[in-house]
Amino acid sequence: MDGSIDRTLDALGPRLKRLRQRRDLSLTDLASETGISVSTLSRLESGLRRPTLEQLLPLARAHGLTIDELVDAPPTGNPRINLRPIPSGDGSVILPLTRRPGGIQAYKIVKPAGDDNAEPELRTHEGYDWVYVLNGTLRLVLAEHDLLLKAGEAAEFDTRTPHWFGATSDGPVEFLSLFGRQGERAHLRAAPRDPKASAADD
Repeated sequence: MDGSIDRTLDALGPRLKRLRQRRDLSLTDLASETGISVSTLSRLESGLRRPTLEQLLPLARAHGLTIDELVDAPPTGNPRINLRPIPSGDGSVILPLTRRPGGIQAYKIVKPAGDDNAEPELRTHEGYDWVYVLNGTLRLVLAEHDLLLKAGEAAEFDTRTPHWFGATSDGPVEFLSLFGRQGERAHLRAAPRDPKASAADD
């Protein structure tokens, strides 16, 4: 499996370059869309650097693709959903739960144990994010706020706010993420009350 992962990541650079050129974009144009610097994009395309999860997400959004489509992961038997985990260069694994480009996309993400003493590299990009922790502890840094989310806790934020998320040194973290384009949010809707029940209360 490691060999397959390496081949997929090694082929990603030329694929990223083809996707950009197909859209007739310069590196500067793509940097403006993704919030990733021109020098980093150039190194990714040349294969001198492997992408992190935080880089794959805005790249997928910019090209109107899901992450599995961006990295050209082999399809599974289900034509609607590709459940093949996608590794990232930082040791994270992303499991896409939706396939449609654009709109809100859902992912299950597992991040390995982190270093509590490491200084997070905050990023910004267009979009809106909703996260729900399944297992472990998620460290979420939002501008000057440094939060620890436990299993069962959720957060939502505008990704134009400088942010970073990862696991703590206590162990890996597993969470769900909903990513939307700018202005799109995850809305919770409660079931309407039964009118008969309301009358009975009166």
